Amino acid sequence: MEFVIQDWHWLAFGMLLVMAEVFIPSFTIFWFGLGAVIVAAILWLVPDFAFSWQLVVWALSSSLFAVLWFRFFKPLMVDRTKAGIAREAISGESGQVIKVPQPGGRGVVRFTTPLLGDDEWDFICDREVALGDRVHVKDVSGNTLIVEKR
Repeated sequence: MEFVIQDWHWLAFGMLLVMAEVFIPSFTIFWFGLGAVIVAAILWLVPDFAFSWQLVVWALSSSLFAVLWFRFFKPLMVDRTKAGIAREAISGESGQVIKVPQPGGRGVVRFTTPLLGDDEWDFICDREVALGDRVHVKDVSGNTLIVEKR
């Protein structure tokens, strides 16, 4: 009696690899599991698909998925908020005044790209600013930006 790999074997193998991604969060095992699911689908459609070709399809599809992920899709998901980056990284960033500071108070500036995780910040400026003026970050003091009008 000869052991024959069936479509559900590949499906179970693929599901195990995908579930393993929960415990080993590298996001590479997932693509090998997805490759196994592809082989299961092909084997379901073509039941007499040779085992050597099953391995070739699994290796190629897994590699293709991994390359597509790391080359094209992952770079699109980069966090561009600059959260967690040193204050020097936000120095010089430009924002628009949306609330003018009252005497002895602070104003509010909005940035198109969030700085350190937030797109609206309280600010202090040594010169008088009007609603809609563009200001540039000089420094950070606690939860308040020190800005200058140029």
